[in-house]
Amino acid sequence: MAFFHRLLGQDTLDDHQHKSLGAFGTVALWLGANVVVTTILTGMLLVPDLPFTTAMGSVLIGSLIGAIPLLLVGLMGQRTGLPSMALTRRAYGPLGSRLISLVNMGVLIAWSWIQALLAGMSLDYAIQVTTGYSNLPLMTILCETVVVLIVLRGHLGIERVERWAAMAMVALAAVVLYQLNLHYDVSTLLDMPVEARNGITLGIAFDIVIATAFSWISSSADYNRNCKSGTIAIWGTYLGYVMAAMIAMGLGAAVSGLSVMNGMEQTYDPTRLLSGFGFGLPAALVIFFSVMTTNVMAVYSATLSCMNVSPGMAFWKPALIIGVVTVFGALIPGILDQFQNFLLLIGALFIPAFSVIIVDYYLVGREGYSPELLKARHQLGRPTAPVAIGAYVIGAGLAAYWSLVAPLAFGASLPVFVITGGLYWLGAMLLTKSRTNASQTAGE
Repeated sequence: MAFFHRLLGQDTLDDHQHKSLGAFGTVALWLGANVVVTTILTGMLLVPDLPFTTAMGSVLIGSLIGAIPLLLVGLMGQRTGLPSMALTRRAYGPLGSRLISLVNMGVLIAWSWIQALLAGMSLDYAIQVTTGYSNLPLMTILCETVVVLIVLRGHLGIERVERWAAMAMVALAAVVLYQLNLHYDVSTLLDMPVEARNGITLGIAFDIVIATAFSWISSSADYNRNCKSGTIAIWGTYLGYVMAAMIAMGLGAAVSGLSVMNGMEQTYDPTRLLSGFGFGLPAALVIFFSVMTTNVMAVYSATLSCMNVSPGMAFWKPALIIGVVTVFGALIPGILDQFQNFLLLIGALFIPAFSVIIVDYYLVGREGYSPELLKARHQLGRPTAPVAIGAYVIGAGLAAYWSLVAPLAFGASLPVFVITGGLYWLGAMLLTKSRTNASQTAGE
């Protein structure tokens, strides 16, 4: 039993973690997290609705902007040693933090379902090509089982896996891009005619790219709290994330454009384009490794969210339970059909939630952002929970309305982020001022 106990991760919510992530490890972690088939699929959605150069421009600018809040939350984690959901306790209070943790856990589990199915599809393709045997449900279960085993080792196991997987993915992605250029005239993408297929405008494209970055905000402190310095947390994450977005979304846009121009069914799967040249297997391996690394991080963060809801749980218990749930959820038919709406839902849920957290920490005050947050039953310092929850509800409502009902031409992500943060800042300042005046009056 002692041997197995040592194999299991001993991760906790407090700041007693190893500062184990250096610059290379941080870049590799975020590169591995985002060179993933779901990010490739995001790039596929942009073409041919937009010109290829416009699509890639929106990817670059959207990633540079969208990653800034990601960096800010990650830096909070590095400074305090606390994971993302524990940080929400300061502004939202213990009850509000638990509610947000439940939502975060649900989204991450749904995200893991998608990742597990895509990993199973890639592994099934690879096995079928080499042996002729195909069994998608079995391959999906095997992939998710490996994910759970890695997560049970804790953050140290994840960091080791991500380093090697990131290097393997970059190398394989380079080979795939080379083969695409060898067998297709990639330069024709620059002159490809625009064709409305997915209803993607420039504003929606920008919004989807930002939503992709925001999908990691709820997890960024979970990993960056292990960075050796704040500088590493900022620049390692920024470089890793933006590089990954350009590689993955660029590959997706290229694959989509080439498939359309060559009379093929529009597809996010590079294996379909390359299998005719006997090169589908390396493409399948890119997808397999990328999805597995991302899925590991999703399950790990869902585990920490569960621990924030129910403090005192040993790390391995929620990790194992969530792993089992994701195995069976991945077998639900048709879970990929609503992928675009799922990305927009993430934006609606987490852009306003973490806008409040960022404003609270960087503009309102850092009092209370310490491991004592985990012990507090009531608000520390200012009673901001009602203001935070109110601002969040308004922001989430605006995000849902502007994304799903009446899309804005320039996208909803940035307006919602600014409005929600502004409402919280104004409410917190007015509350602080009124309490100060009340104290002065009582003192007189």
